[in-house]
Amino acid sequence: MRPTPRVSLTYTETGATLADGELPPGYAHLDRRVRLGSGQQCLERAGAAVLAWRAQRGAGLSVTPGDNVREGADVVLRFLLLRIPCRVVRVVREPDRIGFAYGTLAGHPECGEEAFLVTRDPDGSVWFRIRAFSRPGRWYTRLAGPLARVVQLAVTRRYLRALSPS
Repeated sequence: MRPTPRVSLTYTETGATLADGELPPGYAHLDRRVRLGSGQQCLERAGAAVLAWRAQRGAGLSVTPGDNVREGADVVLRFLLLRIPCRVVRVVREPDRIGFAYGTLAGHPECGEEAFLVTRDPDGSVWFRIRAFSRPGRWYTRLAGPLARVVQLAVTRRYLRALSPS
């Protein structure tokens, strides 16, 4: 029996959401953040939540498999009847930055990458930041046009709210 070939990402700019600077041209860009608090404990607590898929689950998505984020892992997010296959392309564990980026696989409604990062500024402020680039990846997202972007922004707000202090 031959092993199943690994499915390729649907874009080529792997890791671009984690780099400083401009996101790749030819995509819609998204960059949102919310302040979580300050200090090392806040950074570590929020970073652990991000690496446990808490933003996705808090936004109403299910994650399969449900293990903590692992670089190279293929996961399927589900929202209602929508199946959203992704691959974790990078995991970041730095003194002032914890998080990950995932990229789209065949069957994902979009084509691109999204990063979920908890960062600490020099003044100690801790932020949860979501950075993404995307374009329609399926016929129905192309057909939905601007409505698909509205949905993406709504889900992003839910991600941010899932980790925000009450």
